[in-house]
Amino acid sequence: MVSIETFRTLALAFPEAEEGPHFDKTSFRIKKKIFATIDAKKNLGILKFSEIDQSVFCASSNMFFYPIPNKWGKQGWTFVDLVKVPKEMFEDALSLSYDNVASKKR
Repeated sequence: MVSIETFRTLALAFPEAEEGPHFDKTSFRIKKKIFATIDAKKNLGILKFSEIDQSVFCASSNMFFYPIPNKWGKQGWTFVDLVKVPKEMFEDALSLSYDNVASKKR
């Protein structure tokens, strides 16, 4: 399980990461680009993966990770169940999401 506070702490530990609002959610950004959001009401995180990374996480860990069921999901945006996901697996996924977005902004 990953608490909302743990999610926030991990996300803000990345270089240049900033927290801000995104509609009714909290977003985490690198150079104004979102790499993760939290839906605290539903205990869901949303991470940005490449299509390949998304397919790997969702196929191997479909109890915790699943694509958003719309056009955003086809672009790599992926739900993560914060109640079920092991912390170590979440840390790896969050790091990958950050790296995917940060590498495009350099």
